[in-house]
Formats: sequence, C-alpha cells, structure tokens
Amino acid sequence: FIWDDQGHIVTNYHVVAGYRTARVRLSDQRILEAEVVGASPEHDLAVIRLRKRDKLPPPVSIGSSDDLRVGQRVLAIGNPFGLDHTLTVGVVSALGRSIDTDDGAMEDLIQTDAAINPGNSGGPLLDSSGRVIGVNVAIFSPSGASAGIGFAIPVDTVNRVVPSLVQHGH
Repeated sequence: FIWDDQGHIVTNYHVVAGYRTARVRLSDQRILEAEVVGASPEHDLAVIRLRKRDKLPPPVSIGSSDDLRVGQRVLAIGNPFGLDHTLTVGVVSALGRSIDTDDGAMEDLIQTDAAINPGNSGGPLLDSSGRVIGVNVAIFSPSGASAGIGFAIPVDTVNRVVPSLVQHGH
C-alpha cells in the first residue's frame, strides 16, 4: 500500500526478498516500476519506491494498533491467489500473538479471522474507519488456505520501522 506522497510502498520482506526491483499494479491498472529501498527481515517489512510518481493515489490513512480490542471489526485487503482488489471482513481474534516461521519467530502480532490467503501478504489490515492498523503477514493453515487464523504486523511496529527503512534502508 502507498505509504506517502513520495511513492513509497510498504509490503512484507518475504514478498520482495532477493529482488532489487518490482512491478506494481495500481488500482487503475497502471503498472509502474519500483525499486526496493529498505528491508527489515526480522520484522518482515520492506519498502519499495515507485520510479514514476505522478498521478498516484493518495497515501493510506494510518491508525493505531495500541488501542485495538478483541472483537473489533477489521478489513483485510490483498490479492489472494492472484485475485486483485479483494476485501475480506472479520474481527480481531487475539492480540500479542507469536508464531514460528521458517525465518524464526514473529511476536506481538494481531490475529484475525478475516480471510487471509497466499497473496494477501503486504496488504493492509484496516479498522472500520479505513485506517491501517496492521500489515497482513501470515496465515496458520495446514491446507495453505484460510482457516480463519490470519496474522498482521501491528501498525505501531510499522510506524517505528518504516521511517528508518525509507531513510537508511535498514
């Protein structure tokens, strides 16, 4: 999702790992070239910057994850299984979750029952006012499809990490 008016886009590190460039499809179907400007593997966050920055959609509104409550309604946006512009609805199921991944443990995650599937990674988790409260990062599923247990990186973590990625690349 578009982070600022300088063309920075926040996504997950695992989405861009091993790449220096990316192609981004905007909601108006334009495909723009971007470059990876920073990554934090331990937070599974990355920032890419669009090379052409004219006529971009506005940046997302940023909320807070500090005051989230279990049962609060949330919306997950992404491209599950390559189906772009997909929105699912659910609730915050738990807070402060830890999960084991192939790259180590991730801690202090938001758990949601909003359907998150492969392809949702890097998409925003929104509150009911449309503010970003997290970045979709993982699912727990023996089958590989949504089983009602998805995870997002809290936006307060994103707010702490992304400025450093933009400025210093790490």
